[in-house]
Order: sequence, then C-alpha cells, then structure tokens
Amino acid sequence: MTSENQRLQRPGGSALAFDVVGKGPLVVCVPGMGELRSSYRHLIPPLVARGFRVASFDLRGHGDSDAAFTAYDDDALADDLVALLETLGGKAVVLGSSMGAAGATLVAARRPDLIAGLVLIGPFVRETGTPILRLLIRLLLLRPWGPAMWKRYYRSLTPTGGPVDYEEHAALVAASLARPGRWHAFQRTAGTSHAEAEAALSAIAAPVLIVMGDADRDFPSPAGEAAAIAEAIGNQAKVAMIAHAGHYPMAESVDETLAVVLPFVEEVALHAL
Repeated sequence: MTSENQRLQRPGGSALAFDVVGKGPLVVCVPGMGELRSSYRHLIPPLVARGFRVASFDLRGHGDSDAAFTAYDDDALADDLVALLETLGGKAVVLGSSMGAAGATLVAARRPDLIAGLVLIGPFVRETGTPILRLLIRLLLLRPWGPAMWKRYYRSLTPTGGPVDYEEHAALVAASLARPGRWHAFQRTAGTSHAEAEAALSAIAAPVLIVMGDADRDFPSPAGEAAAIAEAIGNQAKVAMIAHAGHYPMAESVDETLAVVLPFVEEVALHAL
C-alpha cells in the first residue's frame, strides 16, 4: 500500500501532510524541529522490506503541513500523533527524532493503548540549558539573521557530512523554511518547553530504544543524556550509541542505525503488534 502526501485534517481547519508505504504492522516516523518527514528516507525502505507499514509526517508549520496552527508545542505534536495513529489504526512502534521524541513520549505515557514501542533518536525529552541560553536561542532565530544562523547550525548537526544525498536534503529543508509562514512557525516551535515530556518519562510502560550519536552537539554529554533518559524511563529502556554521528544518525550513519533499530522494531512487533 502506498499513500503519499495525504492530508490529516486537524481542529481549526489546518492539516498535516503524511505518507504511508508498505503493508504489515504499523511504524510511525516523527521528525524533529526544522526537519522534514524525509529525514527518515534511509530507514523507511528497509522497514517496508521487512514487512512493516510505515507512516511519516511533517510537523506543524514544516514541509507540506500547514503553518496556520495556533500552537506548535509538544502537547500539540502529541495530539497530532494520536490523531494519526487513530486514523491509521495503531498500535504502532513510533520513531521520534529530536522534538519528535518528546511528542512520542507524551503519547506513550497518556495513550499506552496506541504505543507498542518507542525509538527515541537524539531525543529532546528533558529541559536542557539555562533560561538565559533559551532566550539567546530565540534571539538568534530572529529575522533577518535567523535563517542564516539556523542553516549554519543545522549543517553542524551532521559532523561527518552525511550520505551522498545530504546536500539535496539540506536544500529542501532550507527551501521549506523559506515558504510563507514557515519561519514564524519555526520560531514558535523553537520556544517549546519539554518539561511535560520529562515528567512523562517515568510513566512509559512500552519498551524503549534510545539512539544517540556520540558527536551530537545539542547535548554537552550525549552519552550522559541518553543514560539519564534511560534511568528516568526504567528497565524497559536501552541505549544504543552511534559512533561519530551527530543529531540525525538515521540520516548520517544509516547502516549503524539500522543495525540497532531493525532488530528492536522486529522484536517489539513480534510480541506486541
């Protein structure tokens, strides 16, 4: 089954863009802030080949999704994920990258009936940094300098240079944020607090795989952050560190990421889906 660039209507008249490919147990891929659903372009085909139905969607104000929403925080993302899972007939294994991991965490805590397992990739699921640092980030994202600053920082999140299609993908990300209304939505998304996601970690009952690049510059200690998240979740969480990878290991160190993600998804599917 292939259903590309579909529209998921949300309250208020705005909609999200999503794709569904393959047949079998459901896997849903949630991108991070500033990213596109194509950030999972290297993981989706192997998942489909292993017999999974894989959905991916653009966050509010990103990619082909609308940019006229009234909220762009973790709660809104969690609501969107619930709506998509209910539309597609979850239960699912959910892969959440960066901010996408926070939305997935909230759904796992609030609607365990929809979540078979979680893969949290470079997860922003805890409050990090000081209030002064968060204010500085908001100032750096102001126009006219904001887009250039983000473009430079975004590239630094993939320290090895990424796969052969990295430049093409980075250009698509930049073009998406240049579309009308997108930068304002991005700025609002960047102001999101992850306090609720952090509080929800201990309520997760599903098995969790935390995938972290050991060169992820978004965290002072990537290994320490992954360990802290795993400790907060409990014994059902395990950690996989990806050597030399940055914030998007699923698009930078593809083989290494698949080597830990595919067995986890298959094991969860065997027992829960």
